[in-house]
Amino acid sequence: MGAVTRPFWEEKTLDAMSRAEWESLCDGCGKCCVHKLEDEETGEVHATNVACRLLNRRTGMCSDYRRRQAYVPECVRLTPAKLRNIDWLPSTCAYRLLDEGKPLPQWHPLISGDPETVHTAGISVRGWTVSEDDAGDLENHIVEREL
Repeated sequence: MGAVTRPFWEEKTLDAMSRAEWESLCDGCGKCCVHKLEDEETGEVHATNVACRLLNRRTGMCSDYRRRQAYVPECVRLTPAKLRNIDWLPSTCAYRLLDEGKPLPQWHPLISGDPETVHTAGISVRGWTVSEDDAGDLENHIVEREL
């Protein structure tokens, strides 16, 4: 009888993953591409329903991922080191979950085998965001939903 192999995300640390493995952890929720506002007095971060202009709001993926920083210089390139210093990643984020020693949820595409499950589970930005090109003042778009 052969040995049972576990998936790479259960075997490797985030630091030990290949670039392809790292990138495959993204579930396509799009929540990290939603603009957030920080209260200057309290430091509290508030989510908006305004998405980056490069976000495909149907798929939850960047429309020009490889060249995104040329168009959106403030876009964060997530790395294991940066991950530990970012407090605005959603609680459902695979990178955050794995870093905290938690399992991937059943709706994650690596578990389900289907990139649509993140949307059918209601985890993604599909259906409740507007593009920053159409939004206007971000203060008018603060939402109470948890990211």
